[in-house]
Amino acid sequence: MEFKIENINIGDDHPTFFIAEAGVNHNGSLQLAKELIDAASKAGADSIKFQTFKAGEISTKHAPKSTYHIETTGKDSNGSWYDLLKSQEISEEMHYELIDYCKKKKIIFLSTAYSKSSAEFLNRLGVSAFKVASTDTNNIPFISYLSKIDKPIILSTAMSTFDEVKKSVDIIQKYNNRLVVLQCTGNYPASLEDSNLMVLKTYKKAFNCLVGYSDHTLEYINPIAATALGSCVYEKHFTLDKNLDGPDHRMSLDPKELEKTIKIIRETEKSLGNKDKFVLVKEKENRVKLRKSLVAENDISAGMIITNDMIGIKRPGGGILPAEIDNIVGKKTRVFIPKDSLIKYEMLND
Repeated sequence: MEFKIENINIGDDHPTFFIAEAGVNHNGSLQLAKELIDAASKAGADSIKFQTFKAGEISTKHAPKSTYHIETTGKDSNGSWYDLLKSQEISEEMHYELIDYCKKKKIIFLSTAYSKSSAEFLNRLGVSAFKVASTDTNNIPFISYLSKIDKPIILSTAMSTFDEVKKSVDIIQKYNNRLVVLQCTGNYPASLEDSNLMVLKTYKKAFNCLVGYSDHTLEYINPIAATALGSCVYEKHFTLDKNLDGPDHRMSLDPKELEKTIKIIRETEKSLGNKDKFVLVKEKENRVKLRKSLVAENDISAGMIITNDMIGIKRPGGGILPAEIDNIVGKKTRVFIPKDSLIKYEMLND
């Protein structure tokens, strides 16, 4: 299973596709958004992702804030969740500028669509894939609409039951096999013990699809663990400054942490290496010097019948393998074999 997002191959046999999640950390500023693109490009991310929505399309004016929103942006008396969303919208003009800027910086522009109209707009802009936020994993009408557009879908699954995920995956796969299902924990920040990375294996087996991880933890172990478990897409929030106003800055990486996270993933990929087991060129010297061969335990005269007690197993390798000892016992020596010397087939009668 593999497909492309723009010019990058996505699949189990390809490097992890890293999405630097800018989200709403631009705070509505075009300049800040461009600086986020600069940081993501410099860190080595494959893509930077924003969020495309109109507040009135995704929230009532009286929808309550989540606890973490209250912690990071104040109580409803300082503005409703609707007001917060309004301040985080990206205008259509900003989309055009950000896409052009991403092209200059050679990084893929993606954005999460939160409604049919935002998906239609992103499709007109020519985005190369659709990201579905965990808040819409059970939004079946929206999932059904997206699945019929001929573009890859990255489905995040925080706050979802397995059955909810399965229902959405079944709908998508009815029309579209270019799917990545992301394990995710809907807490900001999330704790390590709530990561449940083994769900990656569950998804892969149940859905026969590519899997990935959307990371809300603060530690560095999950980039390693998720990559080792087969995550082919990795998504992580980042910001220019964790002290900026806004809901997501506190659980985001700063630019140096973003660069470190991507480096960790690339180093993990190197360590995972090749799935085939073989002797490496760099192992060949030690294979001979550190492995063992059949040797004479004591001096063995010519004409002797070899018995088990005449044979030792010692370094170096390169002689008759220990596994072949049964082929040696019972043979007659043709020559004198000194103690501690390798026993060779040409020293023995057939």
